Amino acid sequence: MNASLFVSYLLFCVVMTCTPGPNNALVMLSGARFGIRKTLPLVLGIAFGVAVQLFAIGIGLNQVFLALPQLQFILSLIGTAYILWLAWKIAASGPLNIELEQKPSMGFLQGALFQWVNPKAWIISISTIATYFALNHHVSDILYAALILMVISIPCVGVWAVGG
Repeated sequence: MNASLFVSYLLFCVVMTCTPGPNNALVMLSGARFGIRKTLPLVLGIAFGVAVQLFAIGIGLNQVFLALPQLQFILSLIGTAYILWLAWKIAASGPLNIELEQKPSMGFLQGALFQWVNPKAWIISISTIATYFALNHHVSDILYAALILMVISIPCVGVWAVGG
């Protein structure tokens, strides 16, 4: 990955992990209910989960993109439309209610597994592969991208716990 593409990817990771979405709403609510210390395992689980998901999708989508190269462009359009729709829904929603039923805070494993049902996490992973990787990328490229996403996710998602 060249330097300008690398900087673009870093900014993409920051924007995608700092902006409102299911992970950040969950972390903010947990931070408000349980405090930062008890929310930290959830933050770390989310960061690990998105990295594993990106890696798994990156390896699998490579094979799909080799067979159907036009799908890469279509997926990036769908991902963009979904992120815009999600931003609109979040902007138009009401405030979070922290007085709901008191359950124990979610931990590392729950945060990691939540990524597989989190539509924004899927869009992040699919958009990363569709936008930043050529059809003939190497496994090590996807691994580095996943590690970068994980490292950037920790402070970007973690700040939502502080906000809670």
